[in-house]
Amino acid sequence: MTLPIPQYLPDPADDAQLIADFEAHVNPALATVLKFIGFDATESYARGSLVFDSHGRKYLDCLGGYGTMSLGHSHPHVVEAVKTQLERMSQSSRVLFNGPQAKLGKKLAEIAPGDLQYAFFCNSGTEAAEAAIKFARIATGRTRLVSTVGAYHGKTTGALAVSGRDKYKKPFAPLLPDVVSVPFNDIAALEAAVDENVAAVLLEPIQGEGGIIVGTDDYLRAAREICDKTGALLVCDEVQTGLGRTGKMWGCDWAGVAPDMMLLAKALSGGVVPIGAVLGTPRVWEFWQENPLIHSSTFGGNPLACAAGLAAVEVIENESLVARSLTQGEKLMARLQQTQAKFPQCVKEVRGRGLMIGVEFGHEDVTSLVLTGLAQRDVLVVPYTFNNPTVSRFEPALNISDDEIDWAANAFEEAVAQTAMLIEDIDMDESHGEEAAPED
Repeated sequence: MTLPIPQYLPDPADDAQLIADFEAHVNPALATVLKFIGFDATESYARGSLVFDSHGRKYLDCLGGYGTMSLGHSHPHVVEAVKTQLERMSQSSRVLFNGPQAKLGKKLAEIAPGDLQYAFFCNSGTEAAEAAIKFARIATGRTRLVSTVGAYHGKTTGALAVSGRDKYKKPFAPLLPDVVSVPFNDIAALEAAVDENVAAVLLEPIQGEGGIIVGTDDYLRAAREICDKTGALLVCDEVQTGLGRTGKMWGCDWAGVAPDMMLLAKALSGGVVPIGAVLGTPRVWEFWQENPLIHSSTFGGNPLACAAGLAAVEVIENESLVARSLTQGEKLMARLQQTQAKFPQCVKEVRGRGLMIGVEFGHEDVTSLVLTGLAQRDVLVVPYTFNNPTVSRFEPALNISDDEIDWAANAFEEAVAQTAMLIEDIDMDESHGEEAAPED
């Protein structure tokens, strides 16, 4: 889709003041990083897979809000649904039945695996993780939680406790107690850790922030069997993998596994309105009978967000985006792997499923150089994964075009080639220096 440079762009002269205000009042350290990469403008407008800055510069967005913009920016069907709902009411009175919430809950139950019949709505993935922890403990009467090394479930206290990198955990210790972390994809370790004291096992079908580590089908099936045997609940975190991202509707569909609870967020509204959700089975949901307000969220499940969520699911189904994610992902991954084969000294591996693709570099300095090269070529990707700084991610819109795949792949090869030359020059300089060094 060809887009003209939009008329909404602000005066570039305002950028210096806006960036100074960001540095002074929001996040000075992040401002330093962005300026180092070379970004000197504000993002101002986006449609589809394209983002425009205040200078009119056009970027290809393969970052997608860390997997949020699965439909591209501001999909017209979702935007229209939000506008219509906004004119009616945006927030709930909280005392009458919420129609959009009921419609979205029903739709999610229809497309979810197994008997995930009920939904609790919140505003983000980390809120969904917090809720699921509480639900698992009250539903089972147990306290212990089992998660995996390299996992990522969010940065609030409970979610962080079941996530996997000490860099983000230690500054806030002590976190939630009675949490056990085991190696990912290790069936024996999981079986040894899960017993009759465990409330829940939390797993990502693909570890996103862990570096795009794909959970094997055997591992996910074993997790289901272990939980059934011990009475623990299996919680699948589909915040990044859900709603078509991996080439199936749900990441757990690859293994044919149905969890007891599922966590959703990010792409659930097509990136238009913040929303998160926990889906649960009738068995898990029994605790609500005692107190229907035992857990709540003021903005969770508001009509505006639910209208966006319902419209986003409609787009995924009507435009066959699950199947498109698989085919376009195969094309993009093949192109990235071609570059890997040409420059193995820079690119260690390309892996993933669908349009959830990780590129592992040989060193985190190589990661930085390649990402800078991509930015110079107007391509935005996930800079690095939180738990592995040598891995970058491509998570573009599921409706990315063939031409846009070519743009991304060509820019990647050029950036890697540029980095390879730089590394070679550095190695040559060092070797010459060693040869010129006088003997003792």
